[in-house]
Amino acid sequence: MEFGGVTLNALADLLKPQEDDNSDNEDQPVTAAAKLGPGSIGPPKKQQPKQEKKGDSKDIWDAEEVPEGSEFEDDNDPRPQPEYDIVFKQAVSTEDMFLQMGNKTPSSVCCEDIVVKINLPDTKLADVDLDVKDKFLACRTPKYKLGLHLPHPVDSKNGKAQWDGTKELLTVTLRMTREYDFLTH
Repeated sequence: MEFGGVTLNALADLLKPQEDDNSDNEDQPVTAAAKLGPGSIGPPKKQQPKQEKKGDSKDIWDAEEVPEGSEFEDDNDPRPQPEYDIVFKQAVSTEDMFLQMGNKTPSSVCCEDIVVKINLPDTKLADVDLDVKDKFLACRTPKYKLGLHLPHPVDSKNGKAQWDGTKELLTVTLRMTREYDFLTH
């Protein structure tokens, strides 16, 4: 079967009916299949009406947008930051230490607790104000101010703080709450 110019033009007219000779329509899709794009996959999406924010309309940020502990950050506070150390602590048994039968490694992945040691020279225990959030630790005294973003989320309700008056050292022990701890133990 041989196709001539007339046959091809007739076939083209069947597939694309002739419209006005307007040059604006040349770039438009012709068939319904040509109008489909990546957004056409799946069921048609229903547009949901926008909901008004509840609460005070004068708020600039939502509570979720403000990082935890930002209420303690004050750049105009002249108090210096005390020296501190963050140490990871893990419970190690004799089987882990000598027989190496456990799954513990020296990495911080196997640690259960975070220990924060804060040096507060010339400070009394009554002057120390300690506030612990899940990801933030705030320690304030009349002479020092520490706002510390913790490297891992902690159990802020169950922690232990110990004051050593001779060394003027505050030791805060916090249990880490990591989402995937069950995979490593």
